[in-house]
Amino acid sequence: MNIQEYIESGIIETYVLGLASPSESAEFERLCAQYPELVAVRKKFEEGLEKHASTHAVQPPVGVKVKVLEAIGDTATSGTRESVSVNPPNIINMQNETKKGSSGMLRFVAAASVILLIGLAWFSYRFYNENAELQRSNTALKDKLNSTDSTLNKILDETRDAVKNPNTTVVNMVGTKVAPKSSANIYWDSTSSSVYLVVKNMPKLPSDKQYQLWALIDGKPKDLGVFDATDDKVILKMKNTQKAQAFAITIEKTGGSPSPTLDSMQSLGKTQQMQ
Repeated sequence: MNIQEYIESGIIETYVLGLASPSESAEFERLCAQYPELVAVRKKFEEGLEKHASTHAVQPPVGVKVKVLEAIGDTATSGTRESVSVNPPNIINMQNETKKGSSGMLRFVAAASVILLIGLAWFSYRFYNENAELQRSNTALKDKLNSTDSTLNKILDETRDAVKNPNTTVVNMVGTKVAPKSSANIYWDSTSSSVYLVVKNMPKLPSDKQYQLWALIDGKPKDLGVFDATDDKVILKMKNTQKAQAFAITIEKTGGSPSPTLDSMQSLGKTQQMQ
């Protein structure tokens, strides 16, 4: 088996998104046991989804954060009052006949009590601050995880129908002479016109440059949007197109170009309409 062709067929994305049939899943898992590179590519795709979701996570509204912090403050304050309540030390009144001999000891006990109270107050204050900060960090982490899960689920929901639909065509984008190692996959549903791009190997560009996806229709290019390269596979929703004999990716100035720069074409993939 040509494991590289198997990887480029789109089976990894289909398996990870939970859209593979039982037989496809069984075959994929069997091959994973034989080909470590297949497992590595699968893990990279999964990490890419998580990274993409985390990057585009939506911060919770300010009002929610204030209410959470107020709740934490009330709880922490209540707990602190109960746990660090300190009774002042009892100072024993000495008899007159022993007053002169014990005055030094009384001053020592009083000073030690004050130091003890100051120390307890400091530790209480420090404990309260650390506890409040820990609860804030824990809440922020939970919010971020929930937001990440929500974003990831949204990505999966948006792509599920397109990938699962039998009308979806998987277009393998191969590198050109200019960039032989560049590669990507297009998931294109010609019925709904949806186009999803999975970046596989696209080097990072300078800040004034971006990649641009094109659909070639009857020999004319149609802009499908710009995107930035990442180190991991990421599913990107591009502009829709009803027709396309091929897809191409070029390097253009930031913001895109009205027409492709052909000498900077990075990858090209033909569709079934052209075959």
